[in-house]
Amino acid sequence: MASVVLSEAEKLYIVHGVQEDLRVDGRGCEDYRCAEVETDVVSNTSGSARAKLGHTDILVGVKAEMGTPKLEKPDEGYLEFFVDCSANATPEFEGRGGEELGTEISNTLYRIFSSESCVDLKSLCINPREHCWVLYVDVLLLECGGNLFDAISIAVKAALFNTRIPKVRVLEDEEGSKEIELSDDPYDCIRLNVDEVPCVVTLSKIGYRHVVDATLQEEACSLASLLISVTSKGALTCMKKVGKGSLDPESIFEMMETGKRVGKSLHTSLQKILDEEESLGTTRQKVGFLG
Repeated sequence: MASVVLSEAEKLYIVHGVQEDLRVDGRGCEDYRCAEVETDVVSNTSGSARAKLGHTDILVGVKAEMGTPKLEKPDEGYLEFFVDCSANATPEFEGRGGEELGTEISNTLYRIFSSESCVDLKSLCINPREHCWVLYVDVLLLECGGNLFDAISIAVKAALFNTRIPKVRVLEDEEGSKEIELSDDPYDCIRLNVDEVPCVVTLSKIGYRHVVDATLQEEACSLASLLISVTSKGALTCMKKVGKGSLDPESIFEMMETGKRVGKSLHTSLQKILDEEESLGTTRQKVGFLG
């Protein structure tokens, strides 16, 4: 993961500030940086989104392709995740430098989306045991400025909200052979319900307190972080501890409560932005380098 080198004096300055609920950029311990979210940014995908959280920049594309259901779940579609760490994000990702991080993020996304209530996978089934929709979710890290997991979860949720899957009909002839007919109308499509898709809230322990949305400098001062995936109703679906340091049980419970509170607020703000952008339709002006 991208990292910065800080002197002991700089670390002390950041730690003391956090104890006083005043971070280097003026935020409180439970405040996020300004987030920018834009959907429908890549034309050749079923759904896409770009999320910027401070200096962290993430691009997500979702491609719907027809496949065969898994043997253990013959009446459901499924999601596949792939994470690419661009060498432009940080020189550390050059060559195969970002592979390990990409695999870690992919595995975390699989864990988060393993909950059955997360996405209605049955709606992706076309013909049980034979055909289903497979959603390939490609995540590209364009810039790393701290708090990768939260930014990725925001971008993934926005891209799934933007995803449009063509409607299909299964036709059966007299001999019993089945044929799939795809709708010609681009507006005749299935939309995913993302109400239960969780967002990740990363809480970094700095000194005796914990902060959300840590910058690279704050991550350098933190020995342990807790990743919590929270639904819009404040339900906890997944939890993961990262970093070399340890967390005492009392701290973990405090971080969980903070994560639930901050997560609900994050979902509300994100859904408001997505609904506003959706209401503009084709009249909205696209911004950013992909506009």
